[in-house]
Amino acid sequence: MGELEQTYHDNQTLWTETLPGGHHWSGRIRKGAILQLKALSQNANVSLFCVNAEDKLERYNMPDSLKGQHTAYLTAGNVLYSDLGRVMASIVKDDHAWNDTFCGASRPEQIEKKYGVCAFQDARNDMQQSGLDGLLVEMAKFSLSQTDLSATVNLFSKVTPNDAGALSYAASDNTDQIIELRFEMDCLVFLSAAPHGLDNSASYQPSNIQLSLFKANALSGNDICRDSCPQNQRAFQNNARYYALSSF
Repeated sequence: MGELEQTYHDNQTLWTETLPGGHHWSGRIRKGAILQLKALSQNANVSLFCVNAEDKLERYNMPDSLKGQHTAYLTAGNVLYSDLGRVMASIVKDDHAWNDTFCGASRPEQIEKKYGVCAFQDARNDMQQSGLDGLLVEMAKFSLSQTDLSATVNLFSKVTPNDAGALSYAASDNTDQIIELRFEMDCLVFLSAAPHGLDNSASYQPSNIQLSLFKANALSGNDICRDSCPQNQRAFQNNARYYALSSF
């Protein structure tokens, strides 16, 4: 069995539910858990943001995540750094193999320009919501606001530049693709399944996403994420120090 085919959890589902396309979700995910996201149709997108559940001032940091791992996108073997140089979550499985970190969650004006206005008052749960609005609804439940939101990871979404540097969305049939995130600290996790901001689909039909939670296996002697580069090893050491000093 190849390294990328390895199983990183016990395969015993602790919880599962479907996140409808265009909707949003939040929750506390414990250190040592794996969140599995499964796309149920094409052009899936999940905008993800997370903060330390014990200290909400510590949050996902896109620039450090890319700079430390010498990459322009995140995939299996990469981690999500916090702004304090610790690992928040590790991507241990990624069928899509490219997750956008540049574009952020879709904005209301992007959704309105492409699809028009379809508000809750008119369509109830079939409203056309942006990723930003969905994330802010969830963050408000934990006393967080737009000033607390930085860049997101857009799971299942690939963007590519042209010669002038302009980014475009790469349409993809994501059906049954799986991404698994192993959490390395207790996190408040915020998800929106609204379309990517650059998605040029003719109609508002974001994919449903199946969410499942598993207990992670203990780290092996050679871990796909910890040992992918020296900077990740140092970040895991920062986590070990953090939890050692806070365990009394």
